[in-house]
Amino acid sequence: MTPTEKRKKEHIDLCLEKDVSSSITTGFEDVQIAHNALPSISKNSIDTSCEFLGKILSAPIIITAMTGGTPEAETINKNLAAAAEELGLALGLGSERAAMQDKALWKTYDVRGVAPNIPLIANLGLVQFVKEYGLKQAKEAVEKIKADALAIHLNALQESVQPEGDTDFTNSLTHIKTICHDLGKPTIIKETGAGISREVATKLAGAGAHAIDVSGAGGTSFSQIELYRGGTTAGAFRSWGVPTACSVAEVARAVKIPVIASGGIRTGVDAAKAIALGAKYAGIALPLLGPAKESKEAVIKALKAIIDEFRTAMFLMDASKVAEIRTKDVIITGKTAEWMAIRGLKPELYANRASMASLQHKVQKDLYG
Repeated sequence: MTPTEKRKKEHIDLCLEKDVSSSITTGFEDVQIAHNALPSISKNSIDTSCEFLGKILSAPIIITAMTGGTPEAETINKNLAAAAEELGLALGLGSERAAMQDKALWKTYDVRGVAPNIPLIANLGLVQFVKEYGLKQAKEAVEKIKADALAIHLNALQESVQPEGDTDFTNSLTHIKTICHDLGKPTIIKETGAGISREVATKLAGAGAHAIDVSGAGGTSFSQIELYRGGTTAGAFRSWGVPTACSVAEVARAVKIPVIASGGIRTGVDAAKAIALGAKYAGIALPLLGPAKESKEAVIKALKAIIDEFRTAMFLMDASKVAEIRTKDVIITGKTAEWMAIRGLKPELYANRASMASLQHKVQKDLYG
């Protein structure tokens, strides 16, 4: 067993057996979508579908990267993939570094046999590109599993507190730019639980990223995971990072490319709030890990509940299509409002979208008839 394979197994076990949550929250508890007591639509007629990587999803839900590279990961990934195929959702796989080191482990990522049609996202870490990988490995990661895109994950925090971590990120943006421009497939840049600021998002978009997954703070904390694994400084960083709600708001206002909201998304209501703040998709991971170890049916059951919650939230805001969610009034209070105000994001503007849209329509009508 390679050190990477051993670490991947430990990560699975810790996520299933220990409290690996961040000590700060996502911020979604401060986000409230204005309730519409008089909806004008039928809940059953609501269209939750959307496009992602050239394919149609039944809902804007992405099962984000969790695992790979260990024997038990093969079962987990195939159950996730089979569930995603049946429900029409997208799937991101865990880092393929383990398979790069041991070719026998490619089978733990090979899910196309059970999911021939879904959008599938390959995955490698940025620090590996800085250290040893290039375009060849990026293409191999995509081609080996017949993926539609490559996610490059940013995990500077995890590497910093991991006992065996790599912390040389020299010229990291240059490596991202090369892959984004030369891979020939969409490249998604994702964090791993510490969030992305608007400054970083702007750099990533400028480098050619096709989408950004904020993976904000408030969900799974890799510093906490590494603390369990013996990281001596890891405990000090359990509350480090940009809360997911704040990260979504920052990034969505800063760039025009699609934003994926992940990091502590636990319900369909969380997903709706994230999209109301500007995300185009919501990513879910930890709540599906236990079900995925059990069976495809368990994953489907969990996902159906989340999708139904999402549809109900749309009904209660009178949104017949996903894009309409971003036009609804959102009230932001507490620490999330404080964060946004300090960063110049004017949280009060989210609470007056409907009236502002009506005013803009009136002005257009007065001017142009």
